[in-house]
Amino acid sequence: MEFKLYGCLMAKLVYTEEELFRDRDDLTPQTIGGQRLHGGFDPDGGYHPPRSLVRNEAIAAWTEALRARGGELLDADASLLRGPSVPNVAQQCLLIREGLGQTFWNGLTTTGKIEGRGRMLAEVEFPDLQDLVVEDISQMAIGHLNGGLLKAHGWDEGGQPDLGIGGHDVMWFVARDLAFGEVDYPDIDPPGNIAREQDDRLMPDLPQAYEGLVSFLMNLLMIEFRAEIGFSNTQKILRTQDVFIGRRGEAEEAAEIIERIRTDEEIHVISLRLYLGELRNAHLKTVDGREVLGSEFIDPFWEGLVHWATVERPVLTAQQQYETIKARILEHPEGERILEAFDALSDLKKAA
Repeated sequence: MEFKLYGCLMAKLVYTEEELFRDRDDLTPQTIGGQRLHGGFDPDGGYHPPRSLVRNEAIAAWTEALRARGGELLDADASLLRGPSVPNVAQQCLLIREGLGQTFWNGLTTTGKIEGRGRMLAEVEFPDLQDLVVEDISQMAIGHLNGGLLKAHGWDEGGQPDLGIGGHDVMWFVARDLAFGEVDYPDIDPPGNIAREQDDRLMPDLPQAYEGLVSFLMNLLMIEFRAEIGFSNTQKILRTQDVFIGRRGEAEEAAEIIERIRTDEEIHVISLRLYLGELRNAHLKTVDGREVLGSEFIDPFWEGLVHWATVERPVLTAQQQYETIKARILEHPEGERILEAFDALSDLKKAA
């Protein structure tokens, strides 16, 4: 469907699920070590994310239409989370050189399992936002959440195991095993919830189901930003020439796999910023019958989420991480020496 705005013909704004799942016909599937992974390569060797042929076109069209209505994508990017981390890249490389690679192995395993949880986006029917939004959303991205967008996102993260196609979860495990080879580290499970938890409702003027959906989208975007920084740091570690000695080729291939994941995730970040931008620009129906501009709900919630992610969470997370790693280092025969070197590489004091 096309529509006219101020006499100009705009791009198509209504898409079927089949269209949003479409890929190029000339792609060679991504297969590593006999494992079929999503995405593929064009005849020139360029990587293309799964289900991106029409999805990218649709996102661009909805973004243009939002701007034509006076709106904009949610103004946010991963730079708002820049800051000290434990362990940082230098500390992680030190641990690997000293034969203490379990911390890095655990991180790759945890990331893969968290990615796998994202498959729930393909399995859950979310509330129809048309019941919340005053304006017609049939030509917006938020009108397509249950029409293929969230399912595509979920398959990106957790793959299509029934078809034998791995998503980001399996890609992380493949990258981990390339870099480390056979190791006997015990398996590890990620924390139960990596989003902000709260007991009180922060948008009580909205029906609870819709508050939950809006909150979910904002938390998901924050998780994507944290992941973006973590993925970049992981690549730096894998590409450091004096770690994974003897497996340099495999480590470089692992870094390239993560680069493909990052390419896939760009679609998720721009999509989530678009959904929230559309909601900010629309009028939402409150429980008492009012019609309120979405930014009045979105902006305060996002501000609080940013404060949690940049002020409250990092302090607790850094301390917990440090204590766990410290205990692991001190089990090493030369633990005191390694811990001293580890502490000397900390960037926490620089941030203080």
